Amino acid sequence: MSDYLLAILLGVIEGLTEFLPVSSTAHLRISQALLGIDLGDAYWKTFAIVIQLGAILCLPFYFRRRILEFAADFPHGRRGDRTALNHPLTLTGLAFVVTALPAFLLSRIIGKHLESLSLMALALIVGGLVMWAVDARYERARQRSVAPTNLTEDMERMSVAQAIWIGACQVLSAVFPGTSRSMATITAGLLAGMTRTVALEFSFFLSMPTMAAATVYDLYKSLRPRAGEASALGAMPADAHAWLVLAIGFVVSFVVAYAVVAWFMAWVRTRGFTVFAIYRVIVGAAVLWWLT
Repeated sequence: MSDYLLAILLGVIEGLTEFLPVSSTAHLRISQALLGIDLGDAYWKTFAIVIQLGAILCLPFYFRRRILEFAADFPHGRRGDRTALNHPLTLTGLAFVVTALPAFLLSRIIGKHLESLSLMALALIVGGLVMWAVDARYERARQRSVAPTNLTEDMERMSVAQAIWIGACQVLSAVFPGTSRSMATITAGLLAGMTRTVALEFSFFLSMPTMAAATVYDLYKSLRPRAGEASALGAMPADAHAWLVLAIGFVVSFVVAYAVVAWFMAWVRTRGFTVFAIYRVIVGAAVLWWLT
């Protein structure tokens, strides 16, 4: 398979899985292994970072109006009942800090886990089962309710405690690749008393600073390697062909991710996450079977 086709295929996989609760990291690593790509190859490591950046950039574009609304009514909120401490933008930043500090301290452990397909497969299965149980619990509670519930139905109704809880749960996705950042944050939101739609929207908002920081940090580590180590980034785009492959993957990832975000927001309004939980379990089991 040519590098151009690989770039398109991997860009599609990244775009499809980055914001769904199925773990883009696991899907990308598994796909690379199936396609015979060396997981330790410097070029393809950087390629993975670049196409993830493409997916990330679709979010501020998609949510541009919502972001501008939040910025315009900061700090009092649309209803005038928010403060600088519990405004949605502040809560997003708070959840990011709760995630970022432990993730940074555990970065060495995270790096060792990134190439363990068996660990990713187990994380897919366990995460799928947890999501399945939590979403089923939410659906039962929703069907039994005949009066207005006390669920958080808008990001402007979120509390500081909810933001801290979701940020803490997101750490699991950093330490155990295959858990899925969106799975961790969505499930945490449901457990914290948020509706599916709000849990998903906050997951998207939180992913902007989280993924941007992780990508920039990865690029920094590539540009500034430790003494005696080769620069992963410096070894890759050595010619026009290499740059073109990166550009193709970046653009494909951006376009596909944008379409997925729009579809996923509409899907969650009427359906739950059970189908993704089942998919995670099937894929995880298939990978374990393949490895053995």
